[in-house]
Amino acid sequence: MELLFRRGKARHFILVFFDMLCFIGIDVIYYVSTMVLDNTPGYPPDVFLYNSILMFGSMFIARLIFKVYANVWRYTSTSAYYHLLVADTCGGLFALLLSRVLYIYWGLWHFMTVASLTALLAVMSRLTYRMIYKRYHNTIDDDGPCVNVAIVGAGQLGVLLASDLTNNPRSIYRPVFYIDKDKTKVGSRVYGLPIYYENTSVLERIKREGISEIFIAIARLDSEEATRLYDFYSLTGCKIKIYDIPVRDADSNGNAKPTIRDFEIEDLLFREPLNVADKQGLAYYEGKTVLVTGGGGSIGSELCRQIAKCHPKQLVILDIYENNAYDIQQELKGIYGDKLDLSVEIGSVRDRDRLECIFANYRPNIVFHAAAHKHVPLMEQSGCEAVKNNVFGTANTADMAEKYSAERFILISTDKAVNPTNIMGASKRLCEMIVQSRADSNTSFAAVRFGNVLGSNGSVIPLFKRQIAMGGPVTITDKRIIRYFMTIPEASQLVMQAGAMAKKGELFVLDMGKPVRIYDLAKNMIRLSGFEPDVDIKIEEIGLRPGEKLYEELLMQTESLDKTENNMIFIERDQPLTRAEVEEKLERLASAVAESNSELGSARVKAAIKATVPTFREMSEINKQAESSREMQEVGV
Repeated sequence: MELLFRRGKARHFILVFFDMLCFIGIDVIYYVSTMVLDNTPGYPPDVFLYNSILMFGSMFIARLIFKVYANVWRYTSTSAYYHLLVADTCGGLFALLLSRVLYIYWGLWHFMTVASLTALLAVMSRLTYRMIYKRYHNTIDDDGPCVNVAIVGAGQLGVLLASDLTNNPRSIYRPVFYIDKDKTKVGSRVYGLPIYYENTSVLERIKREGISEIFIAIARLDSEEATRLYDFYSLTGCKIKIYDIPVRDADSNGNAKPTIRDFEIEDLLFREPLNVADKQGLAYYEGKTVLVTGGGGSIGSELCRQIAKCHPKQLVILDIYENNAYDIQQELKGIYGDKLDLSVEIGSVRDRDRLECIFANYRPNIVFHAAAHKHVPLMEQSGCEAVKNNVFGTANTADMAEKYSAERFILISTDKAVNPTNIMGASKRLCEMIVQSRADSNTSFAAVRFGNVLGSNGSVIPLFKRQIAMGGPVTITDKRIIRYFMTIPEASQLVMQAGAMAKKGELFVLDMGKPVRIYDLAKNMIRLSGFEPDVDIKIEEIGLRPGEKLYEELLMQTESLDKTENNMIFIERDQPLTRAEVEEKLERLASAVAESNSELGSARVKAAIKATVPTFREMSEINKQAESSREMQEVGV
């Protein structure tokens, strides 16, 4: 380190000495030229010397003030050159003023010429040094890898990418040209690279010039444009990547350093990802004790990440699965250290005594209830467990929230609760009933309903990835099946907004845009992995699973829909049941569970659920009318 410091100081001294020689050389040349070429009376040597000393001192002092010599010129930006020019201009003007005050002024040309030429030579010498350094230090070893890339987007983001690739000595990428749809840019050069128009002929140029990868560098790229670009440039056979800021890496203002990454399935959703968070809403969590049940799961862990950013008084994670709880604990500790008061408790929401202990000790202000069994086919077989964990676990947690005076209780629900055709969806609808029946409580209860979450544990995305990695086939239950999708950050932000807005038993729903065909999702994932669907990787239909719909209805048809201050969040209000009515349903379910303890299967529990959830419908009934539904017609199935 000491050696590097000495070398850095040596470079600065050499640069100062070089600039001094340049100034002296220009000054002497000016004086000689005036003596030889000018017919006017000669410049008195003593006056010339005084003016030169004034100018030299003023300009170099100005450079020190503007920190010109603090720059590392081989990596510096345009602003450094601007500061150099401003420093020399200010130094020259100050010397000129001082020469007037000291009565040694001898014309304007000496100051203008020497100051201008000194600044010009300083800029040119540094630019030359920078070009030579790049040539000999950023050149990739002939024996090492070198990847020719084309950059789509000749805007600010594209220039930043070209600069990163060019200036990074470890980069294996060599940008060759830009591609842009803006005809006013075509034919010009940006960062030394030519710009070509985006049309079919550019695809041939990509092949002709040996381009191996294509980087999309377009700010605010929506999913429709991303899909178009991916489909268009896939025709070249090149790898296609995106240069942008990953959602999770951005701070609350969207600030972070852009990175090169692979296309992800989120980029090809048929709508732009929503940002439903606002600073005023998130400020609600500052200084509060927040409990997240199921805090190690996909949604629960993302909730913990978002809550940690809000400076809570304390964050308490409750989960039955210790491995997931440990993972999020270590992640948050690594990020926040002692700045976050974090506690992790292992336990089940089915255990009232354990819940009582946790609530009594931590006294949470806010409870996010994300603990649940969610796998539809598994819960069809093990319906008792769905009822015990989802329904009675929710009732237990809600009871404790009331008993220990929590301000708010937010239930994580699902679109499968709408006209449910399976035990899991019906159990979540019962959870919503429990929440809605407590509008008379001092604790503000609310539920948040949303669709499938991309990349969550047990979702279709990880399954498809595993199947593709194994060489296929990718299995789908039915080519017609559609689902609503959202990203994990969207889901967690919606839940937190609902928590900030919750008052008395509301059921919040996100405007999730258009549904997505699972068949299209499978094809896109295969392409993103570098394969051709049904050529390299087969897609096979295996038939609908027990309780599975062809489509999900995001909103109940019979309910009214109210807007909130957030235009992406709505409130559904049906007629809530009373506490007594809900208790009666829970007693019937408890009896069915008790009678089923010695049985495999879910026949008794399913019969009880049908009797307690009026909107429960048979799978065959829903699927029979699927093709005429608004949801299926929207995607052209």
